Amino acid sequence: MIPVYNSRGSLAELCRRLNEVLPGLARRSEILLVNDGSRDDSWRAVEELARAHPNVVGIDLMRNYGQNNALLCGLQASHGEVVLTMDDDLQHPPERIPLLLDRLAEGFDVVYGTPARQQHGFLRNLASRITKRVLEGAMGAEVATRISAWRAIRRDAITAFGEYRDAFVSIDVLLTWGTNRFTWVVVEHEPRTIGESNYTVGKLVRHALNMLTGYSSLPLRLASFIGFFFTLFGVGVFVYVVGRFFISGDSVPGFPFLGSIIAIFSGAQLFALGIIGEYLARMHTRSMDRPAFVVRGRIGFGIDTHAAPAASQECSPYT
Repeated sequence: MIPVYNSRGSLAELCRRLNEVLPGLARRSEILLVNDGSRDDSWRAVEELARAHPNVVGIDLMRNYGQNNALLCGLQASHGEVVLTMDDDLQHPPERIPLLLDRLAEGFDVVYGTPARQQHGFLRNLASRITKRVLEGAMGAEVATRISAWRAIRRDAITAFGEYRDAFVSIDVLLTWGTNRFTWVVVEHEPRTIGESNYTVGKLVRHALNMLTGYSSLPLRLASFIGFFFTLFGVGVFVYVVGRFFISGDSVPGFPFLGSIIAIFSGAQLFALGIIGEYLARMHTRSMDRPAFVVRGRIGFGIDTHAAPAASQECSPYT
């Protein structure tokens, strides 16, 4: 299952390499390509591949919803007992898929293909590490620091969120709803030779914030901790002011001291209110029942049909 975004140049080679590997791993397999509102001719390339290969299935989304939303669409539309997710940029070599499947056969439900070395710039790598630390808190699993977009997932782990429809999606957090049997295997990722990464530092930071407020109560606990800390701080200031008055007979100098205390407490209150506001915004967004994705069309049938493939087929938003 591969989310596709502006990757026309790599899709044909990716499918060729997959079709060389997959027949030796399973009796039946499908290559599911989810076009996430690409601005180039990626969907046309998907259509050509679906017509040329009966095991290729294409799903075209109405607009760009984001990688995790496209993954959710593909996972819900997939049919295999084991689902592999990977990027469309050829950095995940299909020839290494057996390594993930061998680890999965040891009794795990999710196996990540962890890169031996990140193939990105310093800022992107730094943002990625920060995001994984945030994800560790949201997932409650140590494997969070080892996650990657290359995964082998058992069908049973996907059924836990088969009806999930919220607009904010983190596949790795959703997987924790169905299992805690995670592991990883170190796999060398190939350098990107076609196109450029669509994940920027800003997008990673936003994704981290979405995970924190969407799947964790940690920020609310942080706000409570800040409130408790500054309550103790205020009591300490009160004791200091009263003690100084009784001991030395004078009070603390006025405006600078008072202004500093007000500024500190006001900042803490606004910070806590901001966190609460984020959660209220999430509740408001979810009350609107925005879909995680909307499908424009579909081509190919993959492994879950007894009918002959058609050139194109319309499907419902959550096919």
